[in-house]
Amino acid sequence: MAIHTLPERASLRDRVSAAEWQARVDLAACYRLVSLYRWEDLVYTHISAKIPGTEEFLINPYGLMFDEITASNLVKVDLQGNKLQDTPYEINPAGFIIHGAIHEVRHDVGCVLHTHTAEGIAVSMQKQGLRPLSQQSIFILASLAYHAYEGVALDVDEKVRLQQDLGNNDFLILPNHGLLTCGQTIADAFLHMYMLQRTCEIQIRAQSCGVELEEIPQAVLDKTIALTREMNQRMGGVTKNLDGDVPWPALLRRLDRVMPGYRD
Repeated sequence: MAIHTLPERASLRDRVSAAEWQARVDLAACYRLVSLYRWEDLVYTHISAKIPGTEEFLINPYGLMFDEITASNLVKVDLQGNKLQDTPYEINPAGFIIHGAIHEVRHDVGCVLHTHTAEGIAVSMQKQGLRPLSQQSIFILASLAYHAYEGVALDVDEKVRLQQDLGNNDFLILPNHGLLTCGQTIADAFLHMYMLQRTCEIQIRAQSCGVELEEIPQAVLDKTIALTREMNQRMGGVTKNLDGDVPWPALLRRLDRVMPGYRD
């Protein structure tokens, strides 16, 4: 059996701006973390990140597993999906439509993360959607939207409806399809997905017990979000519900121990 190896790629570190290189390193790390947490779906989901100060963004080379992605092999594209660098890799058209649609209108979003996990799809199929069952769910429900399934995302016309459904929210459940999170930074988008994925896991496990479940009252949901935003502001941050900058350095340390190479 033939062994297919990745083509040799010289590092782009000295050929791009410092801001682009940092975005490449952080996005490659995010791909590796998604692989580490077993949220990938072979090569069929995507994470994108804007290059600071531009309308250009980075996305995965189609056909690579997430643990093969490095800072240098990420593909740079514009909002029309044109590749802006010399690369042997293509991008997934469905991935571009979803991510391009969001980057096109959400200028506050630095990163978009999309998954097809079993738990995420299982919750997405439920008519009640995500329910206020756990502490984790509180942060999701404060900024959650839904976008109805229209088939594989290959229709450019779907972009407008996706943009309208997402609005200013940071969490999107795609019924019959999967999960999506946005963040001001790559770290934020990853933490958002961690919480959304964990919330879905908890809901599916709780429902499997076959007993009546206790939901969190709306008053408690509202109070918790207000207190969280106040705490983040007191600590010198912005009024986020979830601040990815807190766990991100520790996540990178773990990645450097168990799955190095993403900085290449």
